[in-house]
Amino acid sequence: MVIGVRRLERRASSRGQRASAIHSHGFTLLELITVIMIVGILAAVALPNYKAAILAAREATLTQDLFLFRDVIDQFYADKGRYPASLEEVKEQGYLRKIPADPMTGQPDWEVVYAEPDPDDPTAQPGIYDVKSASTATSQTRGTPYNEW
Repeated sequence: MVIGVRRLERRASSRGQRASAIHSHGFTLLELITVIMIVGILAAVALPNYKAAILAAREATLTQDLFLFRDVIDQFYADKGRYPASLEEVKEQGYLRKIPADPMTGQPDWEVVYAEPDPDDPTAQPGIYDVKSASTATSQTRGTPYNEW
């Protein structure tokens, strides 16, 4: 009698193992669709925040680069008694290692503002007084064009 009970237990346990083995090989279609929908919803929510963060980082870089340019131009003027003729001259004189790219355009194509000519010396070169972004796009955070910063 004990032998018969053991045989029944083995048969029942082997059926349970087979049934659980069949269902443990993968996910159902419903589970996969649910996961894909959740990932899609999370991506749709995160994408605008990601784009806003990228834009904020570019604007912060632009602000920092403009501050650096203006500081370097002031240092050049204090040392030489004149404004630089070009941004290349600032780099060649060792005030900058390289001219950074405008973060809004991706190119080192800065807009330069020349100083007013000296009325006492009309032959003197006016030199670069200020630097601005070459981008004509408008900031979403400040509401002003980047080339007016």
